[in-house]
Amino acid sequence: MKVVELATPRLLLRQWRDEDLDRWAELNADPEVRRHFGTLLDRQQAAAALEGFRAELAERGWGWWAVELRSERRFLGFAGLDPVDEEMPFDGVEAGWRLHRDAWGHGYATEAGRAVLDHGFRELGLPEILAVIAEANAPSRAVARRLGMVHDPAADFLDPQVPPGPGQRAVVYRLRG
Repeated sequence: MKVVELATPRLLLRQWRDEDLDRWAELNADPEVRRHFGTLLDRQQAAAALEGFRAELAERGWGWWAVELRSERRFLGFAGLDPVDEEMPFDGVEAGWRLHRDAWGHGYATEAGRAVLDHGFRELGLPEILAVIAEANAPSRAVARRLGMVHDPAADFLDPQVPPGPGQRAVVYRLRG
């Protein structure tokens, strides 16, 4: 299947390339970027994740896209859509974003998120899109609000993918198409 690319004025959401690995590995080894995920990823784990994202995009045509700053052709991180994992206490498709620390504070996550939501509603016909965010991750929660997503406190839960502790609490944001 052909991988759909999404373009915004500043960003290109595209298939992953081998040359993305260095910055992807740096991003996932950064304690500040990963502070809400409970663990860091080593280069081998980052490479495996990249290959998984690449395969899902090739299979479905959509998923976790690599985000590139068009003016510099620089890899910034990822954004996209993915079916909620089976162990979660709800079903649906979630939107997400994770950017290299040097890309923070420029509005890239919100810009990529808008493109992802638009694609999900217009092209995929999704009735609703979720965002699952660590409760303490104020910047990501602010992105969700800027995208028009609304916090659903009744759906908040302890994320089974995060080690037990204060960072395990996750909040759910929803947006209907």
